[in-house]
Amino acid sequence: MNELQSKLVEMLSWYHNFCVEHGLRYYAAGGTALGAVRHKGFIPWDDDIDVVMPRPDYEKFKELSASFDADFRYRAEFPNQNKDFVYQYGKLYDTTTTLIESTRFKTKRGIFIDIFPIDGAGNTREEALEHLKDVFKKINLLSAYNCAIRKGRKFYKNAAVVAMRCVPRFILNPKKISEKAEDMCRSVSYDDSKFVANLVGLGTHKEIMEREWMGTPTIAPFENVQIYCPEFCDKYLTQLFGDYMKLPPEEKRVSHHEFLSYDLDKSYLSE
Repeated sequence: MNELQSKLVEMLSWYHNFCVEHGLRYYAAGGTALGAVRHKGFIPWDDDIDVVMPRPDYEKFKELSASFDADFRYRAEFPNQNKDFVYQYGKLYDTTTTLIESTRFKTKRGIFIDIFPIDGAGNTREEALEHLKDVFKKINLLSAYNCAIRKGRKFYKNAAVVAMRCVPRFILNPKKISEKAEDMCRSVSYDDSKFVANLVGLGTHKEIMEREWMGTPTIAPFENVQIYCPEFCDKYLTQLFGDYMKLPPEEKRVSHHEFLSYDLDKSYLSE
C-alpha cells in the first residue's frame, strides 16, 4: 500500500468496528468489493473506498455521526448539509488530511470513504429499472449543475455544464432537486423489496440487485483488516463487472478519480 491507501484502510477499519458496535449493516461496494475478492485488498491502481448501507442503517449512521465530538478525527457529511457538498450520498472524512476534489466548488475536505445508501427498488426487475430511471433523471440534473468543466471531455458536455450554470435558481434549485431525489429513494422499503439498488450510483441497470444477494454482511480480508462484503458476492460482482477475476488491459489500469490535490499531513480544518 502507498500512504494514501494505508490511511484509507485505517479509516475503513474504524468504520467497520463502529458499524459492528452499533449493529449497522454495510457492504464493501464496487471496486472495493472487487479488490477484496480478487486482490485481498486494494485494486493496485485504485485510490478510494466505496461502501453501501441499507437505507435504515444509512439513516442510523447519519444520526449517530451527528454526535461525533468536534475534535474527533473522523467526520461524516451528507446531502444538503453544506452548499459546497455536491453529492447525493454520504462521505466519511479524515480531518487530519486535506483533499480538493474537482467539482464546480473545488470541494475541500479530507481523504474519504464514500457511503452510498442502498434502497428498495421494487418486486420485479422491470419495476426496479423504472424506479432507477426516475431517480437518475434528478441525479443527472444535479451532476450537470455541480460538476467541473474538464479538459478532454467532449465539447458538447462542457457546453451543457456551462448552460446549466446560467439557469436561475428559482427555475433549477439544486437543494430542492436533491431533496426530491432523496424522497424518491426513500419511497420504497429496502427490507420489503425483492430488488434493491444503489439509486445514486452509476445509474445503470447493473446497480439493480436481488436483495438476497446482499444478505448477511460477510467477513472478507482487505489488506491487513477485515471488512464486510455481500453474502453472495460472486453474484453481486458478476452483475457489476461480468468476468470480474479477469484483469483489464494495462492501459485501463488507472484511477478514474480527479483529485486536484491532497495533503496527508495537513488538516483541511486548519485554515
